[in-house]
Amino acid sequence: MKQVVCIGETMALVTPVEPVPLEQADLCRLDMGGAESTVALYLAELGRHARWVSRLGDDPLGRRILSTLDAGGVDTGWVRTDPGAPTGLYLKDPAPGATAVHYYRAGSAASRMGPDDLAALPLEEADVVHLSGITPALSASCADLVEALVARLAGTSTLVSFDVNYRPGLWPVEQAGPVLLELARRCDLVLVGRDEAETLWGAATAEDVRSLLPDPVTVVVKDGPVGATEFAGDTATFLEAPTVEVVEPVGAGDAFAAGYLDGLLDGADPAERLRRGHRLAARALSSTSDFAPAPAGT
Repeated sequence: MKQVVCIGETMALVTPVEPVPLEQADLCRLDMGGAESTVALYLAELGRHARWVSRLGDDPLGRRILSTLDAGGVDTGWVRTDPGAPTGLYLKDPAPGATAVHYYRAGSAASRMGPDDLAALPLEEADVVHLSGITPALSASCADLVEALVARLAGTSTLVSFDVNYRPGLWPVEQAGPVLLELARRCDLVLVGRDEAETLWGAATAEDVRSLLPDPVTVVVKDGPVGATEFAGDTATFLEAPTVEVVEPVGAGDAFAAGYLDGLLDGADPAERLRRGHRLAARALSSTSDFAPAPAGT
């Protein structure tokens, strides 16, 4: 079975049961959310061997996250428990047309990750290692982890998948833009939203993004409800996004990444890879959870 290793922070999540603003919500749900673990959950659901690597606090929230991922079929054998730091927490605040996210993650267990967390792990045995631009923003040691990972896997048969995933609440454009561009140029597969590419790098079109990122073998530019374009070598493939009634948008990009990676691991053609990405993203868009499980019986 092909193996995907996903590396990054996961936090406990508080979100209203109904998609209403927090200050109006009578009931909230305790869940979990993290870009990389969400990708791992979808891939495990699709039958892939998906590992998640991170640190969690030695607390009820960390144990809840671990048990949820275990129940979802994700391999958590490489997760470390840090008794000296808490599990991070964030809250979703839904509003018409937008969702605000409030983070309580400073000093979290995951923010204390560094190169040593990966040193003994046989990452070269994985088919894909997936990470995001969130991790280098968490702390200097997390930035060192990402740098060490990309350098270590350069020139190996392991594909490094990088979802830019810019979070303005973590760092300003002036700081994030150059760092994320340099990292993206050194990875094998890059996934980026057209809007975030414009925010970070002034790239207004998918073609502009590819011009900025000529080195990665594959670049996928997602353009919300319009569709997504894959650039593989000199070939560009566009696939329109399906029409979806959006309940809440957070988590759709991670679902897309998982669907796309599933197609890539199957050796599917570009259109099918994009189709699988759109299909999972559509499911995520119809839910208030970061991870939207497949309906029963499907």
